[in-house]
Amino acid sequence: MLLESACIPIPSELIMTFAGYAAFRGEMGLAPAIIAGVLGNLIGSLLAYWIGLRGGRAFLRSYGRYVLFSERHFESSERFFAKYGAITVLISRLLPAVRTFISLPAGIAKMRLSTFMIFTIIGCIPWVAILAYVGYALGQHWETVTTHFTLFTDLSAALLVVLFISFLLRNRRHSR
Repeated sequence: MLLESACIPIPSELIMTFAGYAAFRGEMGLAPAIIAGVLGNLIGSLLAYWIGLRGGRAFLRSYGRYVLFSERHFESSERFFAKYGAITVLISRLLPAVRTFISLPAGIAKMRLSTFMIFTIIGCIPWVAILAYVGYALGQHWETVTTHFTLFTDLSAALLVVLFISFLLRNRRHSR
């Protein structure tokens, strides 16, 4: 969970459901699995926040144009995050894919650390707990579950690739 929250796209869906399955098998308790998931999430998020705080702004200003991130995007993102940052962090923690990367803009926007930590914890508890419980509840059907997760993961990855390509094409047309 630490790596996933530090912007390394390792699916928390697999990590926490497997932790729930391990709890089902008696290898650990369900509550300690959830606590470990939340702590991993927080520590990884703090690492990404720190990276955004220390180098994100300069990096985006220097290299953002290569990923179609203009100064106009930078300014509108800053205004948005200044106004809705806390709720954005909270809601983003509940969304697959987005949850992995929200810490970077929070750091870049210099969101107050205590606010960031509180909303990160509150936002990740339901996600982590639900995934762990799903793994626990489906423990006896684990082999069937892993087959479906593989399909889900593949479909999610394909959808993200399609969305990214359409974003690039749309921004390329707008920049012309």
